[in-house]
Amino acid sequence: MNKEKRLEILTRLRDDNPHPTTELNFSSPFELLIAVLLSAQATDVGVNKATDKLFPVANTPQAILDLGLEGLKSYIKTIGLFNTKAVNTMKTCQMLVDLHGGEVPENREALEALPGVGRKTANVVLNTAFGWPTIAVDTHIFRVSNRTKLAMGKNVDQVEQKLLKVVPKAFKVDVHHWLILHGRYTCVARKPKCGSCIIEDLCEFKEKTEL
Repeated sequence: MNKEKRLEILTRLRDDNPHPTTELNFSSPFELLIAVLLSAQATDVGVNKATDKLFPVANTPQAILDLGLEGLKSYIKTIGLFNTKAVNTMKTCQMLVDLHGGEVPENREALEALPGVGRKTANVVLNTAFGWPTIAVDTHIFRVSNRTKLAMGKNVDQVEQKLLKVVPKAFKVDVHHWLILHGRYTCVARKPKCGSCIIEDLCEFKEKTEL
């Protein structure tokens, strides 16, 4: 894909949604961190249902530690893999208290050292909580980037590095959200809604639908 076409795609996505953000509910970097940690292999809707009850009761590392493991599980038991996620959340909260004064560090290495937090989660927190120009590539972004040929790669790391290289600075902070939302609602996995897509004429996907 040439530079001009790529720029037009990003411009249209920006014009359609000038101030995008995550669909996870949060009001602090810590709440975002926990919501993202819980969201692996789960929907944002499902996570929000759980955290909307959890966060009014416990929205700091110490408050979650005070709940205890079983107490935390009672709030997140509707989320897939909740047992493992509960253990990781408790360990993460303990590390935040012991090593970071109960605050979420604005540092990639420190974030990735937390249990259950990988590069993608760290990217989301750095981007959404702290405004870093990071790009967390999930299945939606991977699919959209490859289908459109905006940034092709055989795995999420390759797509991330390609996006970081080809996306102009002015778009970097928000492109993560635009591509996720586009993949979630328009460029869906099984039957992409090409007929109602705002970048359909620029997309280089060969198997377009009429929807």
